[in-house]
Amino acid sequence: MVEANCTVAFEFVLLGFTSREDLQVMCFVLFLAVYVVTLIGNLGVIILIRIDSCLHTPMYFFLSHLSLLDVCYSSTIIPQTLLNFIVEKKVISFVRCAIQLFSFATCATTECYVLAAMAYDRYVAICNPLLYSVVMSQRLCVGMLAGAYLAGVISSTIHTVSIFSLPFCRSKRINHFFCDGPPLLALSCSDTHVNEVMLSAVVAFNVLSTTVFILMSYLLVLSTVLRLRSVASRHKAFSTCASHLVSIVLYYGSSLFVYLHPSSLGGRQSLEHNKVGSVLYSVAVPMLNPLIYSLRNTDMKNAMRKAKSRVFSSLSIHGSWSTERWGQPYDGEEG
Repeated sequence: MVEANCTVAFEFVLLGFTSREDLQVMCFVLFLAVYVVTLIGNLGVIILIRIDSCLHTPMYFFLSHLSLLDVCYSSTIIPQTLLNFIVEKKVISFVRCAIQLFSFATCATTECYVLAAMAYDRYVAICNPLLYSVVMSQRLCVGMLAGAYLAGVISSTIHTVSIFSLPFCRSKRINHFFCDGPPLLALSCSDTHVNEVMLSAVVAFNVLSTTVFILMSYLLVLSTVLRLRSVASRHKAFSTCASHLVSIVLYYGSSLFVYLHPSSLGGRQSLEHNKVGSVLYSVAVPMLNPLIYSLRNTDMKNAMRKAKSRVFSSLSIHGSWSTERWGQPYDGEEG
């Protein structure tokens, strides 16, 4: 039962990673470098896909939105984190904390479904190439993307309402570097069992359902690839799958550890471990995605070479989305 004299928190204190000033400076430089690389990499991918008609295919359509999500993802968390490294009063208002949680959860959930859509695109391209132009139509791709964003908004709404409807009178100190679900639940002075179950159920449904879908898609792809006679074709397909699976393991593995770990809402040691997992999926993965998904790709390399000679003029052109190659399966070779 909540005590009668408890007060409601109107602002929170983000404890971050450390209170040592020398380490805070080092963390500031590190996070700033990661943020700059993330922005340059992902915005570069979006611009290249926009200006090069050769990249106007379903695969790169989803990749451009994955990069957009990573930019929003990082911009939701890192700027506030950088500010907290250099200011003495590391506070965030109740409203800003709720907005940060909502934005972060929306991007995180939407990214899961976009990754699943990309896996489906590869499944159709490799296992049913003759039907690719019929199956992967613009209408289907836009519908899948809209469904991904809708799932993200619904999931984040459940998260935010469930958590911020609780009274926060135990403490105002969030043992994290941003407003995340588990450390916020740990501050509530009421029974949070139902909220914890709801949080775990929503995350489990989103993450596990998309993970199973992705793994099934890749298993079918590998089954098809193993029947290919060309060793070079097999090697290229295996390399592509391995790159995707590395990113998926990092992103999904760290998410599951943070949100579905039985003691994630418990002691200080668990919350400290959760910070490490959160850095992986909220900071490191958005920085690595441009490299994993595109920069080792021949089509992207060719687009970058062509863009060097016309980058300034192309930035001033606002052409419409080309449909010349829509419906053609991705056939770019990866390095």
